[in-house]
This record gives sequence, C-alpha cells and structure tokens, in this order.
Amino acid sequence: MCDYYFDGKGKAFRPMIVVLMARACNIHHNNSREVQASQRSVAIIAEMIHTASLVHDDVIDDANSRRGKMTVNQIWGERKAVLAGDFILSAASVALARIGNTTIISVLTQVIEDLVRGEFLQLGSKENENERFAHYLEKTFKKTASLIANSCKAVSILGCPDPKVHEIAYQYGRNVGIAFQLIDDVLDFTSCADRLGKPTAADLKLGLATGPVLFACRQFPEMNAMIMRRFSKPGDVERARKYVLQSDGVQQTTYLAQRYCHEATREISKLRPSPEREALIQLTEMVLLRDK
Repeated sequence: MCDYYFDGKGKAFRPMIVVLMARACNIHHNNSREVQASQRSVAIIAEMIHTASLVHDDVIDDANSRRGKMTVNQIWGERKAVLAGDFILSAASVALARIGNTTIISVLTQVIEDLVRGEFLQLGSKENENERFAHYLEKTFKKTASLIANSCKAVSILGCPDPKVHEIAYQYGRNVGIAFQLIDDVLDFTSCADRLGKPTAADLKLGLATGPVLFACRQFPEMNAMIMRRFSKPGDVERARKYVLQSDGVQQTTYLAQRYCHEATREISKLRPSPEREALIQLTEMVLLRDK
C-alpha cells in the first residue's frame, strides 16, 4: 500500500522546498553547498508525514481519487488505509529518532500535533463571520503550513546556529504554506478534475467553507445559512458554487495568497544571495501560477 502511494508521481513540493532551504541556510552560514545527511532526512520525513496525513484524510473524507488515481481506501478498504497511514507515520518517527537531535524531534513532532488539531478545526464551523475567517486561516496553518514551516526551521537549525536564520526559514515556510493552500482552495472552483487529479467542488461536498466561499459570503449573505448547515441540503453545493463564481471570492483569495507569497519573499531575501535562495523566491511565483 505504501509503495502504491510513493510512486514518484506526486509533486514532491515539500521535500524540494526543504532541500533548497537547507542549501540556502548552509551557504548563508559558511558557504557550504553540501546538504547534510540529517537535512536530507528531514526532507524525506516531511514527505512521509504529508503522505500519511493524505491517506488518513482520504478515509475521513471517503475520497475516491487522489493524484489522478484511486485512493488506498477505495482499493484496500478503510481499515487497512488507516493502518497504512499509521505505518508511514511510524516509519517517519523511526527516521526522526535516527537523526538523534532532540530539538529537531521537538520541532517535527509539533507538525503531527498540528495536523490532528487542524483536522478537528475542519470538523467544526463558526457562527460569527470574523471568527470564521480566523478559524479558516488557523486550520490552513495547522493542516498545511505547519509542516512546511517546521521542516524549513528544522533544516536551518541543522545548518546554522543563528536563531534569526531559524525564524527566517520558519516564516518563509509558513507564508508559502498558507499561500499554497489558498491557491488549492481556489483551484477547487476554477480547475477541471482532470488537471487537479481529484474531483472539483470537493470541499463544498465535504461541507467545507474555504476562502472563496467566505469572501463570496460577504456579497451573498444568504450563503451564511448554507455554511452553517455545511451545504447539506439538496442543491446547496451547486448554488454555493454559482455564488462563488459570480462573486470576487476567487480573486480575493488569490490576492490574499499573493500577500503571503510577498511576505515569504521578503523573509528569504534576508539570507545571503545564492542560486537556492533565488529558487525559493521563484517558487513563490510557481505557487501562485500552478493549475494543479
């Protein structure tokens, strides 16, 4: 089951950021272009934690496709899928212990706690409109950005003793991570299922009010009732989708993602110039322009 998931067809977005960050921090610290074995391990662990969370998410959401193919739970059933996710997490834990650095263990285990808390946040919804947006951004940080932020921080700790650099790495990862998820939420409305590799309007069908929906709600207050009942009535999903596309919800969410990317670029620009630093700046552009 794990081989089925780790087939090399994913974007490998997270490990790529982590390796680039490791190099950028190493060069900043002592002009070393080498990536340490422990830093490479962090990149691997990050992808394993991410994949385990996808396997479990697909069970929770009863999803039938991911990355353009059937989900583990569709093929092997929910029970085995839950165990497969646990198995990947246990392998990541062993790899993490092997690094043998208690600070790194502390930083990366925070990610696992955040993922679980983020999933719980996603299961709830807020009545108050302002609280709702804060709730959404907190959920987005915990479910998506925490992994990127803390993995970047971990490799910076391994490569450079300066706490300022650790903060730069963390903030870059946090901002890119939130922007990545905001664009993901936009693509759920604008991309076709073939490009995305998973069904569109999936979030609405799961009862989730993402950025485009929350922005659209300001123009179409009648969406409030739909959000509170989690789009459960017949026709809710189609109506909500129509409202979102008639509103400026998609543009507003994209604009918000641009602000986060701008902040990520501002942070990473504090490091010494290097090809890796430039690649991390370019990556913020790629996050905004991706279509799958």
